[in-house]
Amino acid sequence: MSSPAAAAPVKYRRVMLKISGEALMGDLGYGLHPPTVQRIAAEVKSVHDLGVEICLVIGGGNIFRGLAGSAQGMERTTADYMGMLATVMNALAMQSALEQIGVFTRVISAIPMDQVCEPYIRRRAVRHLEKKRVCIFAAGTGNPYFTTDTAATLRANEMACEAIFKGTKVDGVYDKDPRKFADAKRYETVTYDECLEKHLGVMDSTAIALARDNSLPIIVFSLDEPGGFRGILAGQGTYTRVEG
Repeated sequence: MSSPAAAAPVKYRRVMLKISGEALMGDLGYGLHPPTVQRIAAEVKSVHDLGVEICLVIGGGNIFRGLAGSAQGMERTTADYMGMLATVMNALAMQSALEQIGVFTRVISAIPMDQVCEPYIRRRAVRHLEKKRVCIFAAGTGNPYFTTDTAATLRANEMACEAIFKGTKVDGVYDKDPRKFADAKRYETVTYDECLEKHLGVMDSTAIALARDNSLPIIVFSLDEPGGFRGILAGQGTYTRVEG
């Protein structure tokens, strides 16, 4: 019999957390801000401590963004591969921060680089999750022209995650930018098709379509809200749910 102090049961057994590379910058304009990386790692640990199996995908925009490089005249495929390598750097930083606080973590790269991380093998990744290790999927899908949003959705489906948690700067999906418009309206729930039709910017269209085709809900919440990730898993907090 559980004690009254026991934590409330969580709704999800295995989830994907997708965050942008910019989330690791803190107040810096570029690169990694170690205290911010440590804060996000503590958020992940608080959910891991609930017994939830966690997959993680981190963008690379704080170091290099393939589209930006392409826009400045760089060949698109080369620029995208550079962006993928940036995600590996972010993944290694997050792995270090998590292991410093006692969370066993594996970085799994879609581009093999055996000296620094594991190659992506689906069955091995699933086994890591079953052993309660956090799996950070790096290097996107391993292919140019695909974003880390699409990579997160692809890996979430492959790992049989029950939801994607998209950590952003705002507490959900709005009809317009709430940082610019005081009358911006937040959606409690929104459909995949509405996201695509209204260009709501939850994720890119490929990721949204992949989530829709596999009935994978996307939960958009603020990563800047202390305890927000854990709170939503316990049925609290403010967020937008994308489904149906």
